[in-house]
Amino acid sequence: MNQNINFYHQNALNLADSYQQLTFGDVHASWKPYWPVSGDQQHPVRVLDVGAGSGRDAKWFAEHGCDVFAVEPAESLRRLGQQHTEDLEVSWLDDMLPELKKVIDLGIRFDLILVSAVWMHIAKSERKRAFRKLANLLAANGKLVISLRHGSFSDGRTSHGVSVEELEQFAKDHALHVCHKSERYADAMGRDDVQWQTVVFNLPDDGTGDLTKVRHIIVNDCKSATYKLALLRTLLRIADAHPGAVLDRTDGKIAIPLGLVGLYWIRQFKRLIDIGDIQQNSNPKLGLGFVKSNGWHKIKHLGADDLSIGSIFTSQDATALQETLKDTLDTIIQNPVKFTYIGNKENRVFGVVRKTKRKQSSLIVDSAFLESYGQFVLDESLWDCLRIYHSWIEPLVVNQWVREMQSYSRNQERSIPLQTYYDCLIWVDKDHDTREVRKKVDALRQCGTVIQSVWSGSKLSDQYHVDHCLPFAYWPNNDRWNLLPTTTKENLNKKDRLPKSKRLHESKDRILDWWQTAWQSEQEQIRFFDEAVLSLPNLPTQCRNFEDVFEAMGLQVKGVKSRLLVGEW
Repeated sequence: MNQNINFYHQNALNLADSYQQLTFGDVHASWKPYWPVSGDQQHPVRVLDVGAGSGRDAKWFAEHGCDVFAVEPAESLRRLGQQHTEDLEVSWLDDMLPELKKVIDLGIRFDLILVSAVWMHIAKSERKRAFRKLANLLAANGKLVISLRHGSFSDGRTSHGVSVEELEQFAKDHALHVCHKSERYADAMGRDDVQWQTVVFNLPDDGTGDLTKVRHIIVNDCKSATYKLALLRTLLRIADAHPGAVLDRTDGKIAIPLGLVGLYWIRQFKRLIDIGDIQQNSNPKLGLGFVKSNGWHKIKHLGADDLSIGSIFTSQDATALQETLKDTLDTIIQNPVKFTYIGNKENRVFGVVRKTKRKQSSLIVDSAFLESYGQFVLDESLWDCLRIYHSWIEPLVVNQWVREMQSYSRNQERSIPLQTYYDCLIWVDKDHDTREVRKKVDALRQCGTVIQSVWSGSKLSDQYHVDHCLPFAYWPNNDRWNLLPTTTKENLNKKDRLPKSKRLHESKDRILDWWQTAWQSEQEQIRFFDEAVLSLPNLPTQCRNFEDVFEAMGLQVKGVKSRLLVGEW
């Protein structure tokens, strides 16, 4: 594939000129009944254009009201495509089949995926994987359109034989319905030795069965403690909040840092145990395996929100936190991982690859620290299910958790109010922890620095607000990249809405200026970028570039809008 990408890169101008001489209708008339119908502004048709070239098709989709994501691995072609669509709702990604890693990290499902003049470049040994990736990216009732080129190249590009029959078998394997397959038709560029066919597939539902699996764990699975629910909620939170946490995607599996699973487990039990003292298993005489004198009891002075990405711990706190993580991972491995299975006890839903960990006298809770404990492994389709349907699944988990706790004898004897259970299960403090950002704004203003609203450029007065770019009500995140100074009027007007792409683009320079002004010290930047790497899609582990964070933030805005149907401002 690299040889072909290099060809497209080196010959971008000539290729783009020939592509643009043809219209969308010239090339795609064979599947016109399935062309996307423009949605409303709140729910636009989401289109993924794989192998988008110089942007001819991406432009057509955007001009017809679609929200377009254009994938093009050839750099020169991609730049031309960006220029061709610069005033339209098109997000360009440097990605390619069969991996599509950056697309997958968005956590978005698409109503239409177009793979035009690409399939013949994919080696036959990689096509099964490529088709699986594409099928998993479809929304319910989404369409996958693949064009097949019959005819070889004489200009140095490589190709591999294609057939409708091969695609039909892949569709059968992945529960897609073949709703259209064209006869062979002439090449739109007039090449006599080239013919084309187009196949359109449809996904009737989510096609995986993972929602059923999740429901079984929540409702039907045998439980003597709340451990299974705790692990499921931990994974839900990581899948939703930390797309950058995925370490590996291989053979239909994904791996995330084992330390992150342990940290989030501790966070969600903190209020239940230290504040509510609420029984978590059916036998009140049994303790909790992760609550021990040398670990948990020595971090009781820490709150749940103290255990966040970028936090620094030294001396006794560092030792106690690491001991607590060790006890927590022992409990997770010996209980919910071991006893969550489908059918046969050997058919476990989750896996763990654990590493031997030396204790540190001081530590920063960053990616390297969390990865040093090993990896937590689960099916890629289950991970995608948790991420896409998080907003529907988590309330079910919390409600079932409350019901389990209400059934335990000591909790019944105490007549714990229903609201107390829910209060102890909140994830992030409801007061929206913007204190650090407010302190930073106040300190800068006292030094004479003029602080502007990132949304308008208006000079801030003593009465200002700190806005969550991605609204806290839908996506609880207090990372520094997400907290932006704004006027009171603007923040109250924005409410719990996402900034439109145009507004975000127009505010780019002001947002970058704020980040660079506010977070200047080495320690501040370490925390800023560590938070961003775990929370935002497609950032490299060692990212230290504010512009890259801004681009990733824009993608996350689109992902949250897609998954949660949040209104725009």
